Parts: sequence; C-alpha cells; structure tokens
Amino acid sequence: MKYSINYNSKKDLKIFLDDHGLGMRKKLGQNFLINPSTRKNLIDALDLKGDETVFEVGPGLGAMTVMLLEKSSFVNAFEIDPAFCNILLDLFSEHKNFKLIEGDVLKTWYQYKEKKDFYLFSNLPYNIGSVLLADFIENNFLFKRIVVTVQKEVAERMAAKPNSKNYSSFSVLCSSVYKITLLNKINSASFYPEPNVSSQGVRFDLLENKEKYSPIFYPLVRSLFSQRRKTIKNGLTAYLKSSHGNKALPFNALDLLSLSGINGDRRPETLEIAEFSKLANCLQNISGEIA
Repeated sequence: MKYSINYNSKKDLKIFLDDHGLGMRKKLGQNFLINPSTRKNLIDALDLKGDETVFEVGPGLGAMTVMLLEKSSFVNAFEIDPAFCNILLDLFSEHKNFKLIEGDVLKTWYQYKEKKDFYLFSNLPYNIGSVLLADFIENNFLFKRIVVTVQKEVAERMAAKPNSKNYSSFSVLCSSVYKITLLNKINSASFYPEPNVSSQGVRFDLLENKEKYSPIFYPLVRSLFSQRRKTIKNGLTAYLKSSHGNKALPFNALDLLSLSGINGDRRPETLEIAEFSKLANCLQNISGEIA
C-alpha cells in the first residue's frame, strides 16, 4: 500500500493532496467529511448487519469506505475522478468485498438495475444529488435503505409535507416510495474544503407496502408543480394540452377532477401523494379507453 491518509485533519488532507498533485474539482462537488463522530453517526444510521451490499457514491479518498467495509459484506464504490480512483484501488483492491466502478454514476449504475436489496450511502456531491436520487426512483431502482448527506435545503424538500413552502415534486418523488427521516445537521467546518452551505443527513427507508404508480404519475406531478401558482384545474389543462400534442380530447380537466374527487381550485402543494396518484390513475384509465 502506497498511501496512508489522516481523514480527520484538514491540514493533513491538504498536504496529502498537494504532495500527490491532486486538486479538488468544484464542478464535481468534492468535499471530504473530516468529522469522525459525524461519519460514525451516518454509518450507524445505515444500520448494517454485516451481510448487505452497499452502493457508495463519491467515495473520494475512502474515509467512509473504510467504515463500510467493516460493516457490510460488499461495497460497490462509484467514483468519477480518475486520480481518486487510483488511490482507492491502492487502498482497497486487496479487499475481496470491494469493487470500484469508475466513471459517472449517472451513466454506470444501470448495469445493476435488475438486482435488488442494495443499500446506498453517499456524501452526495451537491451538483448531482437530487438528479441521481430522482433517476433511481423514476427507474424503479429502489434501495432497502439510503443514508446520504445533502445540502440542508435539499433535505428539507425531501422531507416536506403538503401545505408547506418546501413541498415540491421532489418531495412527492421521495416520499412516494420511502419513509424520510432527517438526521443531524452538519456544519461547514465538518468538511474540507468547507462548503458555503449547511448540510444534513437524511435516511430513506423503503416502504413495505408501496403503491404501484401509473407510468404518468411522476410526469404529471412534475408538470403540476412546474406551474404551482396555477390551480390544479389550470395546471391539468396545460398538461393535457402538452402531453397530447394539442389533439382534441373527448374529456377535459374538469372531467378528470370530477372522477378523482379533487377540487380543481386547489393548488399542487395542497395535494397528498395519494391524490396525485388517484388523478394519474384516472387519466391513465380514461386515456386507455379512448386509445
């Protein structure tokens, strides 16, 4: 092993990076979590028993990877930075329960799509966190449990409930298949380099009796929230117009709202997930009848 790294010291990490000609690339959202108690709390929240396969996104220099390998049976680490990949291979390639997947996780995770019961852990890069989680959920690649750190405002959107200012299509997306629990807030000094925003840990637990949603459920939710100042009636009218290419339909927004029992004068942020689902199912059924 060529490398020995002190993960708890900003000074030592900077020296290590400088000595090996490594730079932190802001566009990749790279920040190392240097607070050991915070790292432990996050790993503990994943509640591993020792026989799990864990996806780790953005392992960086491996501070969390060390702990995951001690707790789980197998770690698939996704790292985009070639220089960090070289270090990770040196540190962990002798572990039979470690596999490094090099490249952009948004392009490489699909090879595992048909497999089940994975766990996900990540100090998520701010620039891809929401996109990656949405990609997993919309493609029905669901983890038994997820623990991630994200920007505090993103965490609040994940956990937001109807009639709150942070409730959004992303809130619906996350809560449609997971129980969301906000963990401790993490101050900037816990990272190197220090980000300009506060962070928070979030735990996702897969719902045992999750609903099977219509294929148009997520597109409909996104469309309605993209026009959140409009009433549901007006937002649904715009969605029907855009999704059916201005084709004349034998039904309209009021027909769908009547079938689903939803007051069209309400706004998207007042609807529960079950109401969005009912609306999508009504649209799916009535569209199928005239197809």
